[in-house]
Amino acid sequence: MLVDRINTVVRRVPVWSVWLILLVPAVWTFYLGLTGGLGAEPIKALERELGEVALQLVILGLCITPLRRFLGLNLIRFRRAIGLLAFTYVALHLLVWLVLDVQIPAQIWADIVKRPYVTVGFTAFLMMIPLALTSNDWSLRRLGPRWRRLHKLTYGVAVLGAVHFIWLSKGFQIEPLIYLAAILALLALRLRVRWRTQRA
Repeated sequence: MLVDRINTVVRRVPVWSVWLILLVPAVWTFYLGLTGGLGAEPIKALERELGEVALQLVILGLCITPLRRFLGLNLIRFRRAIGLLAFTYVALHLLVWLVLDVQIPAQIWADIVKRPYVTVGFTAFLMMIPLALTSNDWSLRRLGPRWRRLHKLTYGVAVLGAVHFIWLSKGFQIEPLIYLAAILALLALRLRVRWRTQRA
């Protein structure tokens, strides 16, 4: 079967190569920013690109379990790397906003408190910190069943990230809505599977 062949190839792919490939957009975007390739507002473009890739990686992480359950495609060994890469992109997105965009400490806190899209985005980042800190074998053994419960924060992070993107976008844009729809569909699918399992 095709999926078996794909799984055989996937098992030979080292995890470090996922890091290498998925960090390329960050390096390329920073390069474009330094060379004037991001248009009239390079800082805003840099923020948007890093944040969007982060959201895409969160969605990719949510897709891993359904892909294995329904298609037999096993990407589970890459899930930790994808989650940590998503955190890395969010951290870079935040750093660009803090260091290059706002710059004034008092203004940073004022934006977090007063601007809903900043509040939502910053909340999602805070929720990602315990996920990143516990994305290791030691934490998995130490926390036991609590580890799985803790990592359900990923669902909230995904929804908040999509809402942040929608609020941040100027005017009506379909792309942020597609991301939110994809996330809600994945969460609904997960709830349906759990409900059917409990009934069985």
